[in-house]
Amino acid sequence: MLKENNIKTSDICLLKCQTGIRGLDEITDGGIPGGRPTLVCGSAGCGKTLFAMEFLVHGAIEFDEPGVFMSFEESSEELAQNVASLGFDLKELESTHKLLLDHVSIERGEIEETGEYDLEGLFIRLNHSIDSIGAKRVVLDTIESLFGGLANEGILRAELRRLFRWLKEKGVTAIITGEKGEGTLTRHGLEEYVSDCVILLDNRVEGQISTRRLRIIKYRGSAHGTNEYPFLIDENGISVLPITSLGLQHKVSSERISSGIPRLDTMLGGKGYYRGSSILISGTAGTGKTSIAANFANSACERGERCLYFAFEESTSQLTRNMGSIGVDLEPWIRQKLLNIYAVRPTLYGLEMHLVKMYKLIREFKPNVVIIDPITNLIAVGSDNEVKSMLSRLIDFLKADQITALFTNLSHARSKFEHTEFGISSLMDTWLLLRDIEIGGERNRGLYILKSRGMAHSNQIREFLLTDNGINLVDVYLGPAGLLTGTARIAQEAHDKAAQTLHKQEIEQKKHELHRKLAVIEAQIAALNSEFEESQEEVNKLIRQEESLERALAEERAKMTHLRKADDPIPDEKP
Repeated sequence: MLKENNIKTSDICLLKCQTGIRGLDEITDGGIPGGRPTLVCGSAGCGKTLFAMEFLVHGAIEFDEPGVFMSFEESSEELAQNVASLGFDLKELESTHKLLLDHVSIERGEIEETGEYDLEGLFIRLNHSIDSIGAKRVVLDTIESLFGGLANEGILRAELRRLFRWLKEKGVTAIITGEKGEGTLTRHGLEEYVSDCVILLDNRVEGQISTRRLRIIKYRGSAHGTNEYPFLIDENGISVLPITSLGLQHKVSSERISSGIPRLDTMLGGKGYYRGSSILISGTAGTGKTSIAANFANSACERGERCLYFAFEESTSQLTRNMGSIGVDLEPWIRQKLLNIYAVRPTLYGLEMHLVKMYKLIREFKPNVVIIDPITNLIAVGSDNEVKSMLSRLIDFLKADQITALFTNLSHARSKFEHTEFGISSLMDTWLLLRDIEIGGERNRGLYILKSRGMAHSNQIREFLLTDNGINLVDVYLGPAGLLTGTARIAQEAHDKAAQTLHKQEIEQKKHELHRKLAVIEAQIAALNSEFEESQEEVNKLIRQEESLERALAEERAKMTHLRKADDPIPDEKP
């Protein structure tokens, strides 16, 4: 499909034709030049024919643009068989007049350069093929076979120019494939000069690792990516990954998600990680990095989110079995297609091929969480700088899509703990450090948060326990003897508990003695009160007796006085 692209530096409107090849249309800013020829060159086995065929198939299926594939080497039957594994049914496309396969057999022994040489017969044949199905796209594969028997460079140059001019005049978008030459992009070194766009495919082997790369050598009238881009050929065809960083314009989220470990969430401000952040878990072997990663994956699936787990050390069955021993059952999530574990040895691909594969799987699975365990195994297929560059691009890609990423990093016992192999700690938003703590002839695990951007977090070390029921974070013992973990912590805690119990018993005993003394005192007070009440009653009794006696005496005196008439009045004397 042609796409109009306004070039800022000129008034020219360049028509572009989308290839449908994943990633290629992005780095070409819309596709290859529409209505013009594009040269796709490279060494044997780099994917030129597949590239050209996929261009035609996508055009026919997705953009309703019929295409002609003119081959000078492989027959139509061979082409159909070769691409059938990718799900391309060329016979079906031919039957619906969406595709026309034309094999032109050219035997070099039959070519004799005598007098004038021209491609008029080819033009007639190609023109008929184009008109018969109304083709918008054309592929010529490969150009060397057409000119293989000619030595006259003048004739070659003239006929190549005429061929490319004829294709332009016909108005079709054409791809011409060519073999890489010695010191030149093509065997004749002429095609690249008359093509409007030149794409170089390369199949490079470094350290016994094969990586396919694509580079746009030139593109007349259009801006385009100039880097080398790794591309992958798999059961779905070609995938090209733009490897340049996406910059620092991605949006961030304030949403928090659980780590799957309640007490770790508490240490992370009480809410867990930020969604879309990058998390690094580093530590020596056996400290529990994978266990934390598996808990995070389990937590994501419990929320109904998708998790893509890249395992570079353990197979899927080994990982699920091992995590089952600590109470993390991943099997149900795999069956429900919420968890996808991609287990592979790092040495299977080069770094950039791993990046392409990750990019492809993420696009297909659309996860909310991505786990890479561990990143240190990637050093087997690249230098420290190459691994850092690859991870930087991956982190930028994940952040742009608001995908939360967790990476595990294996630290060496003799290295500094606040150090990573590739210097990627600065790219991480949260960094958890696991370490071995040796006390009393035993090794135990400790965890602390080295950093967590944008949130208040704990600065305390927690002892990291792997139990049958999952991960438990407990407080380490800090006292006069220093930091204690494991059995030393348990023994010290038992000692402290016993001392506390004894202290409580002493307090209870003193309380009992105090209650007993209080009871004695209260009894004494009660006895004194009783004695006082008895004495008071005796006094009251004496007072009552005295009052009674006085009343009796008073009554006796009154009676005596009455009898004696002592109180009768004296009669009045008469005058």
